[in-house]
Amino acid sequence: MRSAWLALIATGTLFVSAQARAQTYDPSYPVCMQIYGQVGYFDCRYTSLEQCRFLAVGRSASCVANPYFSQQRPAPRSKRPG
Repeated sequence: MRSAWLALIATGTLFVSAQARAQTYDPSYPVCMQIYGQVGYFDCRYTSLEQCRFLAVGRSASCVANPYFSQQRPAPRSKRPG
């Protein structure tokens, strides 16, 4: 009986973990569109909320700020006197 319980728990755990998917955000863009549906996902390629909202019209989607957007720009390289 104990081994049957363990097998059931292991099978249930595998089933639940197989459904999980990792979500990635592109840190290059400040705005993401969250698309809802059977397979929901984030599309992070927008430079402004206005741009994202314009393209989200008529879709089951919303626009959100990208939490992983890196606002730091690389420092300009200084020229050395030669």
